[in-house]
Amino acid sequence: MIKVAVVGATGLVGEQMLKVLEQRNFPISELIPVASARSVGKKVVYSGSEFTVVGMEEAIVKKPAIALFSAGGGTSLEWAPKFAEAGITVIDNSSAWRMSPDHKLVVPEINAGELTTNDKIIANPNCSTIQMVMTLAPIHKKYGLERIVVSTYQSVTGTGKAAVDQLNDEREGKEGEKVYPYPIDMNALPHIDVFLDNGYTKEEMKMVNETRKILGDSDLRITATAVRLPVMGGHSESVNINLEKAYDLDDIRELLSGSPGIVVQDDVKNNVYPMPLYARDKDEVFVGRIRRDDSVANGLNLWIVSDNLRKGAATNAVQIAEYLVSHNLVSE
Repeated sequence: MIKVAVVGATGLVGEQMLKVLEQRNFPISELIPVASARSVGKKVVYSGSEFTVVGMEEAIVKKPAIALFSAGGGTSLEWAPKFAEAGITVIDNSSAWRMSPDHKLVVPEINAGELTTNDKIIANPNCSTIQMVMTLAPIHKKYGLERIVVSTYQSVTGTGKAAVDQLNDEREGKEGEKVYPYPIDMNALPHIDVFLDNGYTKEEMKMVNETRKILGDSDLRITATAVRLPVMGGHSESVNINLEKAYDLDDIRELLSGSPGIVVQDDVKNNVYPMPLYARDKDEVFVGRIRRDDSVANGLNLWIVSDNLRKGAATNAVQIAEYLVSHNLVSE
């Protein structure tokens, strides 16, 4: 049983972290909900009990063994090192540490074995990256990947509570805060995060760089287009890949079906395929529309869906924590 802090406990991902910790019966001796100054003193509910939100400095004094961070990159850059200096293992959901050569970027099913007791700040990958690499890692291991072309169709929940409110306000005809530059209801925005000098968005380049790091292949060719849709429940991805070796479609399905955390939904004759509406509140990555791309040698198409707040964020972070505890990599 260990002390656990959840930093950003009042946000969308923080709320999911609390839910996932409870649902997975994580061995918590004391829960420490943490948030910004404006939320200190608020109450959060965990396992039927109320807990009072505290500030960063008080959380460090309480000395949790693990701190799950979901409070933005700026907060993580400022506070994660302070937690780490106090001997607390930080699992950070922001982009702050993902591409740092000194920090591990972890999807437990793929590379948790790289973790050691010396890893005091561990990066949780981007939500859209997680579901893609979960699916591609077993394929890469057996057949080798030459190129990835991915288009994402991402839930408004990825932007946070204000985006959900904007969508609901628009559907109800109400005025409210706008977090997108255009209406999101009845629309599709090819604009997630900021645009960079190369014409891509930061979200798109996250998928490129993080995938290379997690799969350990710095030369892997990847291009991405990320789109925000007025949906909730999860992110969807159309992924087209070129493999180094010839493959059999039935073997691809069998390979994915046998991979931890993946559910194959691929029966088009009966209209069975993944959809965000049905991925909501689930921890698995769902894969379907598995079909050969006959326009290129060894081409393959996949449709990948997962709840971005669960496996794409909260669940992956909790799974990292579970690995650390089960392998005695944190102090109790």
